Amino acid sequence: MPQLGETVAEGTVTKWYKKVGDTVKADDVLFDVETDKVSTEIPAQANGVIAEILIAEGATAKVGTRLAVIREAGAAAQAAGTPPVIARVVPAQPAAEAASASRAGAGLLSPVVSRLLGEHGLKASDVRGTGREGRITREDVLAHIERSGHPPSAIRHSPAPAGAETVPLNNIRKRTAEHMAKSWTTVPHVLQAVEADFSNVDEARRAAGAAWKGREGFSLTYLPFIARAVALALAKFPRLNASFHGDHLVLHKRVNLGIAVDLNRDGLVVPVLKDAGLQGVAQIAKEINKLSNSARANQLRPDDMTEATYTLSNNGAFGTLITAAIISPPQVAILSTDGVRKRAVVVEGTGSDSVEVRLVGVLAQSFDHRAVDGAYSGAFLAELKRILETRDWQKELRDV
Repeated sequence: MPQLGETVAEGTVTKWYKKVGDTVKADDVLFDVETDKVSTEIPAQANGVIAEILIAEGATAKVGTRLAVIREAGAAAQAAGTPPVIARVVPAQPAAEAASASRAGAGLLSPVVSRLLGEHGLKASDVRGTGREGRITREDVLAHIERSGHPPSAIRHSPAPAGAETVPLNNIRKRTAEHMAKSWTTVPHVLQAVEADFSNVDEARRAAGAAWKGREGFSLTYLPFIARAVALALAKFPRLNASFHGDHLVLHKRVNLGIAVDLNRDGLVVPVLKDAGLQGVAQIAKEINKLSNSARANQLRPDDMTEATYTLSNNGAFGTLITAAIISPPQVAILSTDGVRKRAVVVEGTGSDSVEVRLVGVLAQSFDHRAVDGAYSGAFLAELKRILETRDWQKELRDV
């Protein structure tokens, strides 16, 4: 079972595309796995023949559990006289319900879909599946609910004494709650923030904006510039590009930025922009857009959710002033990028000062006080601010 995100401990095998005795090639789709954060296809890791399937469809397994055995063709032929092993693993749901679910709709229902149908009093036959081989996905159920005006599950719960309604947490919210509560109670958080003048970045955005959108199909936002600046600054402050492992701090050579993506107010996931330190602002912009679209379409790959060394939380589109983001262990820091707006700024001159209208935003970093002190974090923020305000962003975009 692959690691599909740093906070994910288990996954459910929802469909096998191969059976014992089938020949597979590396990167052939082998099975589907679903967690509270993502549903994705998992490819084979090697060429060979499926010798054993150890986890049945519908069963949940911990990360790292062996799910199947692929043998080289020669080894598989030698073992042909031995009956194949197919584990009989009982799914988490009752047997009768599992059998019914496997026949309903156009294929096996994942635990998430089964639970969502139950919460809204729906049957699989009520929903048209758009997944592989007609399988019903979570998005299919939500789309059906929206089209039909079906009342949300919340109103079927008993009202609170004051007449308020109770709303059950979905799996993403439950796991986020668990992970954030653990982080908040075990990690000594400290918040520091600086104001940065984004006028220089905005000039580059406006100069390249129309051509960029016409060529790439999406707008050039502030986030790629911030991500690029963070990657450059982290190269000088490696103790923030780090992870705790026991009582050791591991300083990572690669800068892998976790990018928090909102799933239409239904929770968030954090896909990872790998090797951001080796990419220019244009490439970072394309990668962030690709990851965000994949996250919202539920098409993230397993590798998209792993190996983050530092995280960016972007609330700027909502005009927020400052956000004290919670660190995602084992990482030691997270940066919140909030709204950029016009402000009257005092500009120091050689003879006298002046007041000018500039685009200003707050960059707020939460850091783990066990890893670094305030002076180190403050110096990092000062470097980040300097890069954003003084780098020749127009040249960097032209040089693509």
